[in-house]
Order: sequence, then structure tokens, then C-alpha cells
Amino acid sequence: MLKCYDCMEKGKDSEAVSVCIVCGKGLCMDHARRMDLPIWSGNYPTPAPAKRLKKELPRILCNYCIGQTMVDAFD
Repeated sequence: MLKCYDCMEKGKDSEAVSVCIVCGKGLCMDHARRMDLPIWSGNYPTPAPAKRLKKELPRILCNYCIGQTMVDAFD
């Protein structure tokens, strides 16, 4: 079974329920963070007017990667 990387660093043994989409670390429910990303419709590769769809795409990240994503997004 895949184990939670963050728990292993603290000496705990927890099974992972997901994987960070950025770094690939296994994550338990306590360390997994959900980030909903907007979805845009449009014709690829031609540059057509894109519309933001009503639903967002859920993604799972670790605490470190979500912190870096938020910092990089607003710099």
C-alpha cells in the first residue's frame, strides 16, 4: 500500500488516499488539500474566444505544492 509521505516524515504510518498532482507524494486525508481549478472551453489550437465553464475541476495537492501554487499565482 502507498503510505502518506508527510506522515512518514513525522514517524507516523498512515495509508495514502490520494497523490499530489504536482510532486507525486502519497497523501492521507489529513494532508490532502483540494483545489478547484477553472475550466475554459474553446477550440484548441486555434485561438478562439474561450468561455469559463460553470463547474470547476477538483485537484488534490500537498500542503507544500498548494502553498507554492498560491504564491506563484500572485507574484
